Amino acid sequence: MNLTLKIWRQAGPRAEGRLVTYPMADVVPDMSFLEMLDVLNERLTLQGEEPIAFDSDCREGICGMCGLMIGGIAHGPVRLTTTCQLFMRHFKDGDTVTVEPFRAKGFPLIKDLVVNRSALDTITQAGGFISARTGSAPEANSILVTKQAADRAMDAAACIGCGACVAACPNGSAMLFTAAKVSHLGLLPQGQPERDQRALRMVLKMEELGFGSCSNHGECEAVCPKGIDLRFIARLYRDYFWAGLRHEPEPIMEV
Repeated sequence: MNLTLKIWRQAGPRAEGRLVTYPMADVVPDMSFLEMLDVLNERLTLQGEEPIAFDSDCREGICGMCGLMIGGIAHGPVRLTTTCQLFMRHFKDGDTVTVEPFRAKGFPLIKDLVVNRSALDTITQAGGFISARTGSAPEANSILVTKQAADRAMDAAACIGCGACVAACPNGSAMLFTAAKVSHLGLLPQGQPERDQRALRMVLKMEELGFGSCSNHGECEAVCPKGIDLRFIARLYRDYFWAGLRHEPEPIMEV
């Protein structure tokens, strides 16, 4: 399989960036997209050129580090798939593929295809926790949870924090990410004590970090590799509304 890659190259956040064309011959269909980039980087290194910087870690669709814009779509053209699990057999011989970093105000570019997504960790730290005594795990049936609540909590907890929802949103919103983090705790009994403050703190932190508001386009749901749906954003709106009537956000304890 022969492809033409147009890859965004940028030496640093203040450097001028541009798309650079790389012809790729003899691409094996069973390669993942990241393995194909590894092969290209080996070739560039042997030629004495600077390899392309991109993020990856587990390469099993778990960690969320591998986010790229492939053909203008976060993680590429296959639904419910991370970049590291996108295989080259989904492309056709002779295709031209454009590869760019996630572009959002909340994700400042570091180099080439690498962006800083630590803002998502900051949102989580603002309220994505529960207050519970440490020690041995409680007996499994000591706190009753309905099957429906448990299933929905697990659906929300599937979020891997890849940031595809932010990259796809016209407003660069992190609402789907924030909604998943708020909901997976708010649906369970253990998450009730901080439920109001969790919603207030995490939404306010999201806005403080420069992420936009929800635009109702639904692009976030379309590109989410874990299939997290828009109903969680509706749940977050409800939690935030009622929490705002009952409380002012409490200061966040610095660790």
